[in-house]
Amino acid sequence: MNAIGQTLEGKTLALKIKEELKKEVAELKEKFNCAPLLSAVQIGDNPSAEVYFKSQKKCADELGVLYQRHQLPADIAQDEFFAFLDSLNKDKNVSAVFVQMPLPKQIDARQFSGHMFPDKDAEGMHPENLGRLFFGKARIIPCTAAAVMELLKSTGVNLYGKEAVIVGHSEIVGKPLSLLLLEQFATTSVCHIATGERGLTQEHVGKAEVLVVAVGRAHLIKGSWIKEGAIVVDVGINKLGDKIVGDVEFEEAAKRASWITPVPGGVGPLTVTMLMRNLIEAAKLKIK
Repeated sequence: MNAIGQTLEGKTLALKIKEELKKEVAELKEKFNCAPLLSAVQIGDNPSAEVYFKSQKKCADELGVLYQRHQLPADIAQDEFFAFLDSLNKDKNVSAVFVQMPLPKQIDARQFSGHMFPDKDAEGMHPENLGRLFFGKARIIPCTAAAVMELLKSTGVNLYGKEAVIVGHSEIVGKPLSLLLLEQFATTSVCHIATGERGLTQEHVGKAEVLVVAVGRAHLIKGSWIKEGAIVVDVGINKLGDKIVGDVEFEEAAKRASWITPVPGGVGPLTVTMLMRNLIEAAKLKIK
């Protein structure tokens, strides 16, 4: 059996990427007099989102980009919300827009994703951006999926031909990540609720040389299922008693994996950095 897997720390990688982004921001300011501006929008009160907004502001300050936050009433009508988005779309000073999810029930989330200008879509969820991802021409990539790919890249492991398994097929992680892995010629499988209902999740996980889990269920994936030497990226964040844990049983999985992300401290710290990278890319698109 392998020694305990090496830890894939998101914070260390985020610091490295932020140094590169600082140089890009300085260049944008010097050559084009362009200071990237992210507009973050929240509808109603969501105390659990406060940590993420504070992380955004802190990261923006570190990089030297501008940041503004808008809080809209919880009962805002869909037409009114879309009109507000239109104002941000048309504002030449705004480089990119972030909208905190989930949206209230009176707003159609699918209509919203197409309402944003694709070049100002900080999270890469506009149909045009997802279409570019499909054809391998991505400019702005969904933040969490991009964070996972950066973590995998940091291991130095060539993904070509590797058996990659994603557990969870959400539109913000699983689906875009499957396209990014396919682009690297990983042999990619996606597990979801139907896989679990047929009792096949363990079988798929056991074959994975690269495993990414993004479900949101504490310890759904047992450590004993992990293939020897696998790379394990755990996107899940769950509260279990007084602890924050992932979707994978970390202690047992770490005995079998070659690399594994901790929770917290793995994917999370990189997600905000990927959001800022998208902001800077949006600023470049505006110049072009």
